[in-house]
Amino acid sequence: MAAPVTAIVAFEGVQALDVTGPWEVIHTAGLIAERPADLRLLTPDGRPVCSESGLSVGADAAIDDVDPSEIDTLIVAGGIGTRAAVRDEALIGSISRLADGARRTAGVCTGALLLAEAGLLDGRRATTHWGFCEQLARHYPAITVEPDPIFIRDGDVLTSAGVTAGMDLALALAEEDHGSEVALQTARMLVVYARRPGGQSQFSVQLAHQATEKEAWRDLQAWIAEHPDADLSVGALAGRMHLSERQLSRVFRRELGATPADYVEQVRVERARHLLEGGDTPLEQVARGCGFAGAEVMRRAFQRRVRTSPSEYRKRFRMEEPCR
Repeated sequence: MAAPVTAIVAFEGVQALDVTGPWEVIHTAGLIAERPADLRLLTPDGRPVCSESGLSVGADAAIDDVDPSEIDTLIVAGGIGTRAAVRDEALIGSISRLADGARRTAGVCTGALLLAEAGLLDGRRATTHWGFCEQLARHYPAITVEPDPIFIRDGDVLTSAGVTAGMDLALALAEEDHGSEVALQTARMLVVYARRPGGQSQFSVQLAHQATEKEAWRDLQAWIAEHPDADLSVGALAGRMHLSERQLSRVFRRELGATPADYVEQVRVERARHLLEGGDTPLEQVARGCGFAGAEVMRRAFQRRVRTSPSEYRKRFRMEEPCR
C-alpha cells in the first residue's frame, strides 16, 4: 500500500529550515513507524530554488504537474521570498488547488501569508512568525490572528510560528499519523523538544526581556523563573540585589523593560501555562505552586495576559489532547 504523499511547497527566497525541519521530522517518523513517508518538494517550475540564506533547494516536480488528489498533506514553507510569492497569482492559485484536494494543509512561518492570500485561513484562527502577526492581521481581517502560540490547528488547516516551530507542527502531525510513542522517539532522534504543545508561547519571559548584559540581573531573571512560588515582592527582590526598593524598581525597569510586579506576573503565568498544558492538577494547586495567592488571582492574571481563563486554556492546549 502506497504511503500518503506529503508535499512541501518552496519558492525563491524560501527559509531552508521551513522545508528541511518538517521534512526530517516526517521522514524520521515514517522510518520509526516502519511506514516510510512519501515526501515531495514542489517548486513553481520544477527547478531548484535558492533559499534566503543562499542554500540551493532541489525539487521533485512543478506544482502544476501534481494531481491534487494525490496529496494527503500539503505544507507551504515561508521565508523572505513570501514578499514576492504572495503577489504571484499563479502560485497562489496552485496552492489553493492543491489544498482543495489535500486532507490537511499547513503553513510554516510566513507560509501562513500564502495560505491567507489563497483564502484558506478566512474565518479561522492562525499564527505565524511573531514579526509578521501584525501584518497578517492587518491585511487579512477575516483571520483571527493569535501571535503567541507555537502552532495552531483550526479544522484541517494548521499554521506555525517561525522557523523551528515548523518542527513542532510536524511532530504533531507525526503523532496524529503514527501515535505519541513514535512522535516521542522522533523527537529524541532529532534531539528536539518532545512535542511542545501548540499553545506554548513563541517566547519565554526571559527571552522576551533579555536585553540586559549585566550578569547579576540575568542571574536574578533565572532565579525568579526557578522560584515562581517564592516571595517575589519588591522588598524581597531588593534585598536579594542589595538595593533599596526604590533603586530596585528603577534599575529593574531600565534593565528588563518592565516593573518588578509586571515581570513576576508574566513569569508566574508562563509557569502556570506549562502546568496546565501538562496534566490535571487542580487549579488551586497550580495557582499556589506558581506563587499566586489563589485560583481567582491566577484567573485574573490569565485574563490580562492570555485573554482567557486557566480552565479554558487547559481545554484548548493540554499536551495529552490528540491533534485532531
